[in-house]
Amino acid sequence: MDYGHAVVWIDHDEAHIIQFDQDGSEELVLRAKHRRGHLHHKRGQIGSGHAAEDHAYHRAVEEALSGSNEILIVGPANERIELEKHMKDHAKEVFDHVIGVEVVDHPSSPELLKLARRFFRAADRMGTTA
Repeated sequence: MDYGHAVVWIDHDEAHIIQFDQDGSEELVLRAKHRRGHLHHKRGQIGSGHAAEDHAYHRAVEEALSGSNEILIVGPANERIELEKHMKDHAKEVFDHVIGVEVVDHPSSPELLKLARRFFRAADRMGTTA
């Protein structure tokens, strides 16, 4: 079923994607193939201490979001920014539908859907969406 809106909550380990309209919703959970966890930089080690971008993970999320008219990306850390950058560089047709990127901790699925519905209602009132 085609839904007009999508929200993705993403961190380094998993992405919760909810596609929805005013009548219903559908959720998909994608997990990174290799759980990267948190890296810590120790003095005297080479490298930044940051995990490398997971292109396969981002491609899977991007494919799940394709076809959505309006997309909201949320998450607790840098992964939401990495996903936005990946789509801007590698999936411009999906990136063009992103209308917001926000910090959100760890909501339940119902909380995430409620947050997204509230976001899109506010965006519609402001005339920022098509």
